[in-house]
Amino acid sequence: MKIVIVGDGKVGYKLAKCLSEGLYDVVLIDSNEKKLRTAIDRLDIFCVPGDGVSAEIQMQADVPHADLVIACTSTDECNMLICLIARRLGARHTIARVRNPVYYHQIEILKKDLHLSMAVNPDLIVAGDITRMILFPDASKIETFVKGRVELAEIMLGANSKLIGCTLAQVYSKYQIKLLVCVVEHQGKILIPDGEYVLHQGDKLYITGSHKDMKRFFKLLGEYREKIRRVMLCGGGRMSYYLAKQLLALKIQVKIIERDEGRCEHLCEMLPEVTVIHGDATDHDLLMEEGIQETDALIALTGMDEENIIMSLFAKGQNVPKVITKVNEDRRAEMVKGVGIDSIVSPKSATADTILSYVKARHNSQRSTNIETLYQLVDEKVEAMEFIVRSATPYTNIPLKDLELRPNNIIACIARKNQIIIPNGEDMIQAGDSVIVITLEQQIHNLEDILEQEYRNEL
Repeated sequence: MKIVIVGDGKVGYKLAKCLSEGLYDVVLIDSNEKKLRTAIDRLDIFCVPGDGVSAEIQMQADVPHADLVIACTSTDECNMLICLIARRLGARHTIARVRNPVYYHQIEILKKDLHLSMAVNPDLIVAGDITRMILFPDASKIETFVKGRVELAEIMLGANSKLIGCTLAQVYSKYQIKLLVCVVEHQGKILIPDGEYVLHQGDKLYITGSHKDMKRFFKLLGEYREKIRRVMLCGGGRMSYYLAKQLLALKIQVKIIERDEGRCEHLCEMLPEVTVIHGDATDHDLLMEEGIQETDALIALTGMDEENIIMSLFAKGQNVPKVITKVNEDRRAEMVKGVGIDSIVSPKSATADTILSYVKARHNSQRSTNIETLYQLVDEKVEAMEFIVRSATPYTNIPLKDLELRPNNIIACIARKNQIIIPNGEDMIQAGDSVIVITLEQQIHNLEDILEQEYRNEL
């Protein structure tokens, strides 16, 4: 599968890195030759220097024979124009990153006229991620599958957790709730645990289940936090706009602090129900005046990672119950994990996950199963994938205990019509199911890839 990526920024580079490690022929276009040299040195890809809007440059990148062109430059207009030219040159599919709310509100019209296969709005994606964390504040991170019916929650076991010292089998037996701990990060090691695993303080758990069962589980543990009612957003960019819209729909009070006066006026016009404060959110006196000690959640969404980290640390010091931090640079995200900031969002990672889901789905389009959703977890060491089983296969209608799975793979959940099944050995995959797989491998493209090769040959 030949993929051309236009734009060697954070998203473009991450996509090139992930895709070049798979079964894809990747070409990267960017006008910054220094960036491209770095990419060539680190990745197994072909690079073309120049303006991706140029048909001549696209010809040099062999766009006419590309299966997919991904335009992720910093400008919406450029991305849409790149995709239009790519389609005219013969590219089979195109994806454009589109962030401007004006464009995105009419994206269906633009997709049709520009022949876009997909439009990705990172600000809107991350706003949705944050809203889920606000709805379920016990989790550091929430991903969803099966159109929101199944959740994958990341939680950290604190010193007072009732789970410390228990095996997973004891937890399942005691609480009798349909949940599965599918991944554990323990002292830097990542594993897919069995029932004998003993939980320790500081363990990071990834748990799958329905929202209702997650909520019930935390209530039984005595660790369920009350609903968040007051939220303070630091930074008034596009992400804050999308997030404020979603929070208002949930009847949550929203206050935005933004240093640009013109942007404040614009937000007041677009969001009349929101309290907009003109000021610098890194000023701790201002945060105190605006009631940071009474707020239920602070979300740091400025364009500077360093500012977001500083504000978040201050909020933690003021005992704000929920603090969420936007950090785009991977190295900075690693640094802040050890200082008490547990809920981190990254537009770069969210965009890359969305596009990777599409790419793998296209790769599987002729098979009996298709990837619907994909998330990368634990610094990209784990993948969580939702497969849709479109028709009967040799491994459907066979008890899971009789399927020989490769190590480091687990079937975490099966969604069948209105049922959410946390599977045991007697459950079976059926045609029409959505199957959620957690894997420590990076080369899973089809559901049958998690089966042992010898077993697949027998099927």
